[in-house]
Amino acid sequence: MPDDLVTLDHRDGVAVVTLNDPARRNILTRPLVEALAAALDRAERDDATRCVVLTGAGSAFCAGAELATLRAAADGAFADVESVYQGFLRVRDCTLPVIAAVNGPAVGAGFNLALACDVRLTGPGALFDSRFTKLRLHPGGGHAWMLTRAVGPQQAALGCLFGETWDARTAVTAGLAAAVVEPPERVLDAAVTLGQRLAHQEQAFVQRLVATLRSAVTTADYADALAAETEAQRWSASCPAFRDGVAEIEARIARKQG
Repeated sequence: MPDDLVTLDHRDGVAVVTLNDPARRNILTRPLVEALAAALDRAERDDATRCVVLTGAGSAFCAGAELATLRAAADGAFADVESVYQGFLRVRDCTLPVIAAVNGPAVGAGFNLALACDVRLTGPGALFDSRFTKLRLHPGGGHAWMLTRAVGPQQAALGCLFGETWDARTAVTAGLAAAVVEPPERVLDAAVTLGQRLAHQEQAFVQRLVATLRSAVTTADYADALAAETEAQRWSASCPAFRDGVAEIEARIARKQG
């Protein structure tokens, strides 16, 4: 990966992907975005991986796009802005569940990166800031869409329109984050421990369930959701792992009765 802008470590079935440009607060440059995509590609190809944890090196999770990209957009060169999108879009499209270990500020496009994850755990120094309207820039990359689905229309309006920010504790209250982890250096370990709960599951099962959960957000009709889940459940019932699971329960019951 170019200049180690993104690092990848494996921890017992969990791929830890770290944005590694702390001097620039892990801003989403084109090289970093490319390195992030490469790291996720490698994680998905590893049959032993069940979950991805995404975090940032240093004091920030991700400070968004670099100012040079924003200046170029003001001059009409918008392609670089769209290239930044590829970072959080690649996270959103990851076939494995992604847990964000938000160790510090997640700003603008960096907020999008956190929103693209399935679960967000925060350290006490986390901050979620849309920032777009402070720059007089309309939110992009699906920010309003993702934020509305995370916190509801009223909170999303506060963030996108009125510049509201969420610290670690108010993020949990709003539903933007799942939990605050203290002390701050424990947030990454907590995210890895959560991901390791999937160690006993088959990778294909995890991927199928993640796809179902993500599609549930946009499936408006219950009948469509029912049909999709029934098909997925029928598939999982035919897998050897399910039969093994039933056999384990039967054996446990037999031991208790004996």
